[in-house]
Amino acid sequence: MRVALQVTCINDALFPETGKAMVTLLRRLGVDVEFPTQQTCCGQPMVNTGYLDEAVPALRSFVAAFSGYDAIVTPSGSCAGSARHQHQIVARRSGDARLIAAVEQTAPRVFELTEFLVDQLGVTDVGASFPHTVTYHPTCHSLRMLGVGDRPRLLLEQVRGLRLVDLPAAEECCGFGGTFAMKNADTSIAMGSDKARHVRETGAEILVAGDNSCLLHVGGLLSRQRAGVRTMHLAEVLAATESAAVSR
Repeated sequence: MRVALQVTCINDALFPETGKAMVTLLRRLGVDVEFPTQQTCCGQPMVNTGYLDEAVPALRSFVAAFSGYDAIVTPSGSCAGSARHQHQIVARRSGDARLIAAVEQTAPRVFELTEFLVDQLGVTDVGASFPHTVTYHPTCHSLRMLGVGDRPRLLLEQVRGLRLVDLPAAEECCGFGGTFAMKNADTSIAMGSDKARHVRETGAEILVAGDNSCLLHVGGLLSRQRAGVRTMHLAEVLAATESAAVSR
């Protein structure tokens, strides 16, 4: 099976450790993941803001970069949701028969990380060790657009030494929402502050999620509040092999 890593724009620009963790994790599980260097933005920012026509060049780049792969794995429910659902809308609107056909080939092969691990590889124990107290935030697109369900929790529960605590009001949006955070800053901050408060209530050391965009938003608020809570992408936790002695 030929597997490609779609690292996403935000990880490429701000969180390269997440992409590295994905490669470490997948190789540990026997997957020889490839990184197509010609990949660029999936087009989601344009689509979410209503600029569907402007997203067409990004779609053409996407299908060209990932053509021929059996699976395209991404550390983002948001970007996976865009590729699986929004790409078809944009392609049909373009009227370009070749683009429509290409999207029909790539869209079903895009998987958010936990979907790929649990559904495609059939694993929940990935050999990770992470002796910390963690709470998990299910991001909106992974929860609602993809329906990843309990897959992230199944994976976290098998990590050695990890203590998983429930996040109050976990299914509520953190308030990021891409350009929503800029266009509706006051509302976004209020929503993020609610999420940060719930995180603090758990007593967790680390907030984990499957989208670094959400972690950037909530993590910024936690940092300003001097809450002492770190944020980590789920891929980094699943790639970890910390021992209790090392963590002290």
